[in-house]
Amino acid sequence: MSDESHHERELGGQLLAAVSRSFYLTLKALPKELREPISLAYLLARTADTIADTASVNAEVRLDCLERYRALVRGDSAVESLASTLREQFCPRQEDDAERRLMEKFADGIAWLRTMQPAPLAAIQSVLEHIIDGQRLDIRRFPSDGQLRSLASAEELDQYTWLVAGCVGEFWTQLCASELPSSLDPAVSVAQMQEWGARMGKGLQLINILRDIGEDTRDGRCYLPCKPDEIQTEWRKWLQTCTEHLECGLRYVQHVTHGKLRYATALPLLLGIQTVAKMRATSWDKVQQGIKISRLDVASILAQAAMACRSSEAMEKLYRKLAV
Repeated sequence: MSDESHHERELGGQLLAAVSRSFYLTLKALPKELREPISLAYLLARTADTIADTASVNAEVRLDCLERYRALVRGDSAVESLASTLREQFCPRQEDDAERRLMEKFADGIAWLRTMQPAPLAAIQSVLEHIIDGQRLDIRRFPSDGQLRSLASAEELDQYTWLVAGCVGEFWTQLCASELPSSLDPAVSVAQMQEWGARMGKGLQLINILRDIGEDTRDGRCYLPCKPDEIQTEWRKWLQTCTEHLECGLRYVQHVTHGKLRYATALPLLLGIQTVAKMRATSWDKVQQGIKISRLDVASILAQAAMACRSSEAMEKLYRKLAV
């Protein structure tokens, strides 16, 4: 049995399902040529998220760990040093059992990365570097001191959404082009697909920001570039920007020609646009309590997407239906 299949079996099963939650539906639906590198990239990105989000660990320690992590991704061999730090300082502080196990399996994730072929390895290294940059910026901008802070400008928010999610759309497209080139419409350039993919990623990250606005502001974080008394107005503005980004996501999905890949790519887009519709129709008080799609709605979208993926026209029809 190859190293790749061993690592995928050990890390790409229950642990991946536990930490990826609804996104596991997308990962599971991917064609085999893409499933392993994208699943690995997701686990490694979630590791960076967990390091950054463990607020009970001193900010300087988290920043140092992320910098050491970046070096390991780029080929540094000192895996055990950081693995030991994560086991000793981060594992005991995890309230979520899946994230604790993710920290425990850190060295295994790096070992899996070392088995990647050159093209997917380079793509994973690049996207993780951007994500780690985003996490380091986040820690610096929002110190855990109880004081509410906002991003300074629309440019800062756009930069943040690209670093932690927009770059993933570009990464996804890069892997499709190298590992499964027949999966993309030859009438559209890879550069155009990357642009649409980046905007889809930014839209999905804006959904997270807008959906979690109440919880984040209570924790001292406001990703919207505004004063506290302007949050509701700014929220509506960025909801429109989010919708415009997702429109690019629709164009992206319509130009994916591989059936399984189109389905996998469509799921987060369709779940996302329904979340936007729910946010748009919900009172501000309820928005601040958090917006979620029910399991019944998720199951319905999964079933409808399977049919809609048969043509770009059917996909657009379903997207428009969920957007209302």
